[in-house]
Amino acid sequence: MTIEAIDFGRLYRDHLAIAAPTRKTANAWDSRAAGMAAKAPHSRYTQEFVARMDLTGAESLLDIGCGPGTIALAVAPRLRHVVGLDYSPAMLDALRTRAAAQGLNHVQALHRAWEDDWSDVPVCDIAVASRATLVDDIAAALIRIDAHARRRVYLTHPAGGHFTDPAIQRVIGRSVPTVPDYIYLVNILHRMGIHPCLSYLTQESRLADAPDFDDYARRVAWSMGGLDEEETARLHAWYDRATPAQRIGQPMRWAFISWEKSPC
Repeated sequence: MTIEAIDFGRLYRDHLAIAAPTRKTANAWDSRAAGMAAKAPHSRYTQEFVARMDLTGAESLLDIGCGPGTIALAVAPRLRHVVGLDYSPAMLDALRTRAAAQGLNHVQALHRAWEDDWSDVPVCDIAVASRATLVDDIAAALIRIDAHARRRVYLTHPAGGHFTDPAIQRVIGRSVPTVPDYIYLVNILHRMGIHPCLSYLTQESRLADAPDFDDYARRVAWSMGGLDEEETARLHAWYDRATPAQRIGQPMRWAFISWEKSPC
């Protein structure tokens, strides 16, 4: 068997099915919109993502899974038209509010999921999908994002497969299945005839600024698909004796994948 015989899209779907209990609905993301909007302007992740973007010759941007405009609004002052697309209504409300507060009247919000009809989604010079590619059919999503970019595409996907440090999972006594890693995307793009540029960036654990155990436990539960009473008790006992560095855990690692509409 050669690599050409491997259906990486199917392997991705099979892997994602194993990780299904930790996946989030639009309503779940609605609950995080306010907090994410408050953190967006100060995010090191955002700064590193934007620093890797080339806006040369670009006038428009499509941000898929835009959240509260974390990437879209960071680059909007340098563009003529920005479209933020998300399946969370609260995230889009946060995008509109933040854009209005900054006087950015050229920012458009579209309520769409990856799987919806995109016939009215504009093709833009640049398409972005930041931390938004854990979708049911990644092969179809990559075709869709490529088709909506005239010049360049930038996306990030988990590298390592975990949103919660495995050391903290061991404390709780439960191992959460990994999510499909970025390598699936690279192989699918290769099959599409796209040879992307690849680098990595890190994002500080979202446990870092938890003010107390209750908030800390809520954040761990979010990443692990919930905690029962016994798991919460184990976490609390460990939390009381752990160092600040141990509580924070390892940073989240992302693969930064980009390509020009001609080879980079």
